[in-house]
Amino acid sequence: MNKLLEIRDLHAVVDGKEILKGINLDVNAGETHAIMGPNGAGKSTLSAVLAGRENFIVTRGEVWFKGKNLLEMPAENRAREGLFLSFQYPVEIPGVSTVNFLKTAINEHRKYSGKPPYPPGEFLKMIREKMEWVGIDSKLLNRSLNEGFSGGEKKKNEIFQMAVLEPVLAILDETDSGLDIDALRVVANGVNRLKGPGNAVIVITHYQRLLDHVVPDVVHVLHDGRVVKTAGKELAIELEKKGYDWIKQQSPGEN
Repeated sequence: MNKLLEIRDLHAVVDGKEILKGINLDVNAGETHAIMGPNGAGKSTLSAVLAGRENFIVTRGEVWFKGKNLLEMPAENRAREGLFLSFQYPVEIPGVSTVNFLKTAINEHRKYSGKPPYPPGEFLKMIREKMEWVGIDSKLLNRSLNEGFSGGEKKKNEIFQMAVLEPVLAILDETDSGLDIDALRVVANGVNRLKGPGNAVIVITHYQRLLDHVVPDVVHVLHDGRVVKTAGKELAIELEKKGYDWIKQQSPGEN
């Protein structure tokens, strides 16, 4: 299988405190992985480390993305290589419209790959198609990015950005947080339409409800900075029934 992501013995520190304590994880092309676990387990820290946020310091371990050393890349090159992170709390960028933000981002990707800028007519056609996928109101395109958006609009906009950029690996950090069931279905539909044999998705979530719509191939449970259990989609259902207390008794790395 085409292995996109390899994480080996990853340790990371935030504000002097060790949060990740030896993560081991593999993601193949075509797969959807769910990462679950209680608050403080290290789920969002893992996503931040992969995205290259500077205040998350890796102290040990290796991460390989498409066969390249991810930890040696600056954050912007990780994005250009095809890694996308959907934030739990999307930031507002006053003065930058959504459509201009996306046009700049996608042309940076193309430049990095040695391609010319997106032809304007083709870009607008593609934008309209992806808007329909995610159910984005066209009025949002000319507004400043996320400024004045509701929580649901911000999350939809993140999935819309993902649809436009077509990343190789998309990491969704608690995208379901704060969404009502209708918005959840719209977001999940966008994610499912983007999945293909050449890319992969990592869904970080507390709850089973998102995984009813975005069905994972593999579920990992984090506790105290380690993967303590890995199994198929049935593991998420088991967690929903039993909660996280029972999983704390698992030894690190147990499958």
